[in-house]
Amino acid sequence: MSSTPDALLAFRRAIQSHKQAVLLSSPLTSTPVESLSQATHIHIPPSDVFPKSTPTRWRKGFSSTSTSNITLNDLYTLEAIYFAYQWKSLPAQNYTKQAREDGLGIGMVSVTERKMVVDWLEGVSESTEGLIDLEKLNGTLKVAESSALGSTTPPSTPPPHLKQLYSDSSPFKAPPASVAPKSSGLAGTPQKRKYVPDTVDIDSVKKIRTQEIELRDRNSVLRGIKNFSSVRTQFAEKLKKIKESVGKTVATPSSNVMQGMDSKMLAQKKRPTWPIIMISSSPTALITMYNVKKFLQESKFEISETARGHAQAEGNVRPDDVIVIDRKLTHIEPSGKETVSQQRYIVLDSQDALTKFGADAWDRVVCVMTTGQAWQFRSYKWSEPKVLFHHVKGIYVSWANDPRNPKIKDWNVTELKVDQQRRHIDKSVVAHFWKILDDWMAANKPGLIRN
Repeated sequence: MSSTPDALLAFRRAIQSHKQAVLLSSPLTSTPVESLSQATHIHIPPSDVFPKSTPTRWRKGFSSTSTSNITLNDLYTLEAIYFAYQWKSLPAQNYTKQAREDGLGIGMVSVTERKMVVDWLEGVSESTEGLIDLEKLNGTLKVAESSALGSTTPPSTPPPHLKQLYSDSSPFKAPPASVAPKSSGLAGTPQKRKYVPDTVDIDSVKKIRTQEIELRDRNSVLRGIKNFSSVRTQFAEKLKKIKESVGKTVATPSSNVMQGMDSKMLAQKKRPTWPIIMISSSPTALITMYNVKKFLQESKFEISETARGHAQAEGNVRPDDVIVIDRKLTHIEPSGKETVSQQRYIVLDSQDALTKFGADAWDRVVCVMTTGQAWQFRSYKWSEPKVLFHHVKGIYVSWANDPRNPKIKDWNVTELKVDQQRRHIDKSVVAHFWKILDDWMAANKPGLIRN
């Protein structure tokens, strides 16, 4: 068997060269198809065409798989890698649903590995921990090919209704010895050959079963199948002692135990981890610390100079370095009942203010508003714009009639247009901003939603 081209590396080079792969229904046609389920091959520019089932060098769950015993079931296929990159921004629930619709099922790149795969494809990460060598891939394909040639299948047995045709009393003659079933000594009873499964098939089935994902719907998840009687028995004696100690009117050692438990609960109480939005400290920015609260919380845009004049007239010479935004969320249930909740955000305009929120503050940053000036990021954790906007959502705020800024052409940012005169459309602009941020947080940092 000849050496197999590296489909994974070819796909990575195409992505970094801004060339788009094309789905084909046949290797002999140049007409693309729309969905992955309709395709049989993937054309990767400039000239490579691979079957979509081509195994790649990326291992599934590589942290628990030994490199000394790799099989095809341990490797993601090219269509799984293509699907993960195609839907890289899709929320986890929708990503799994789309995979089922495209026929991937358990063969898709898992939600936990998707970001790692996308980072490597885009060149953000150079980690090769999840990859095997091309020689190792070729060796795995050779083992699979030789196993397929040497595997056996169980012989077929004549249907029961044909046994009568071959009996001694039947007017039909038995078939020739070359095709007649072998007898075990009993007239008319065919002897079945014992089926011996291939060891390679057994190992493959075991690995497939370990990676199976049980599909559930909203009805099946409500059916309890676990019995917690052992837990109740284990803590029955402790609960009995606690009840007896509570019934006593005088202070006892058990009351001290309860006090100790309360203090531990208070110590373990989770501190607020509200999402953080960073804005530019440039005086020419449209959104500053003077007008950001009125814009994001009240959906009203006010020119920064005007907002600063109002603040100084009220005695606030300098703006606050930390601003809290309380956003109201309205949810209507199927019954028609309306519930109102609140999501809090923190707005900052400098790295110095961010240090007040601890060493892990950058893990809470979900959005960076920029004016297109790279100096804004010099003190950030990621000073390179391309890297920064891979970890956070980038927003470029400009006037509605301003031309496109060429500086942000290669940045992964979304433009937010503010009209200079028509204030009645501010509400739709802010609603569009929250929709963009909600989608990004659901896909990348769902743990920061509704803290």
